[in-house]
Amino acid sequence: MPVRPSRTLLVLIAGFAIGVCVTMLQGAPAAKPQAASDDTLPWQDAQVLAEVLERVHEDYVDPVDDHQLMQNAIRGMVAGLDPHSAYLDDEQYDEMKITTTGSYTGVGIEVSIQDDAVTVISPIEDTPAAKAGILPGDIVASIDGVAIDQSDLGDAVARMRGAVGTKVKVGITRKGVSGPLTFELLRANVMVHSVKQEMLEPGYGYLRITTFSETTGADLKTALAALRMSAQGKLKGLVLDLRNNPGGVLEAAVSVSDAFLEDGIIVTASGRTPESRFEMDATPGDLIDGAPIAVLVNGGSASASEIVAGALKDHHRATLIGQTTFGKGSVQTIMPLADGRAIKLTTSRYFTPSGASIHQKGIAPDIVLKKESAAPADAGDKRPLAVRDSEVHAALEAIKTQLPQREKQVARLAS
Repeated sequence: MPVRPSRTLLVLIAGFAIGVCVTMLQGAPAAKPQAASDDTLPWQDAQVLAEVLERVHEDYVDPVDDHQLMQNAIRGMVAGLDPHSAYLDDEQYDEMKITTTGSYTGVGIEVSIQDDAVTVISPIEDTPAAKAGILPGDIVASIDGVAIDQSDLGDAVARMRGAVGTKVKVGITRKGVSGPLTFELLRANVMVHSVKQEMLEPGYGYLRITTFSETTGADLKTALAALRMSAQGKLKGLVLDLRNNPGGVLEAAVSVSDAFLEDGIIVTASGRTPESRFEMDATPGDLIDGAPIAVLVNGGSASASEIVAGALKDHHRATLIGQTTFGKGSVQTIMPLADGRAIKLTTSRYFTPSGASIHQKGIAPDIVLKKESAAPADAGDKRPLAVRDSEVHAALEAIKTQLPQREKQVARLAS
């Protein structure tokens, strides 16, 4: 026997359809509603939506929840605009806030799937995991005594997070250790630092930016200060690694670009609202005093990463090395909704300082490197970075090639 639609759903459908019609017809003459471009009247589209919702609720093979039907309808409406707009439920919105603010509550380990296992890339400094002795290369086997699905990274991460002060048992398998290890950890506030640094050779620094969050600008300045100290006050050159960096906060990308530029446009954007049209410019002060920069990019370098790469390339401040970037030339704004939900909506298209749009084209590097097919070195590899990563080695050599040219230019200016 068919399931009859509930009164709640029908009222909801009617209310939604009426709301759509009222909104779309606002400002149109009362006697003759304006037709859509495809000759379909707005109220006819709303009627079709109501009919589809009713048919699904009444005839779909399994019972469906009224609320979930409407959530799916909203999600599809926003997702249909472009690949980067999205409707975020409360859990997705919370995850987005973690990405943008750079903080969360949990145990403090960076994990990824390597060799079909949830593997610790690095414990975050001064967190419960680091203090307890969890190491790079450890495999997360269980959480609170329950084995994890080694193909489901998101579930493992979600189960390790939780309220500050609560306990969680993380089961670890470690190479060279017989039997599992169990760590009982007390969850805490964790600050995710998106910038990592190390010295490649005396005088030559390396910075890796994993994402662009609200803390990235400050993290960059701290990392550069540490590199300068290691270089006895002055860097000869810098490798800036933006490979597989999916982007993040626009202002963070501007802050990173500004750290290496003295003046000029960093990025411009156009949109329909005044807030979506802007120009952001560099301020005086190059934190590495004009030392050569090589920026590593690839097909996973997107959005905010491309803003940085485009600004430094257009101002001839850096040499781009690697593969063509992803090609995401749009800006999304997070707009909170009721009940902890939000929409991520494309509001602008941005342009590099030269006025170029990189959307669906990406940025071509100055020096193209063949994409490596080999898997990256595992987390326990202790060899120098420029030895175990051929692309970093290529970037370092490119800087050394630029250095004599720069020294000649400085000598001419001095004379």
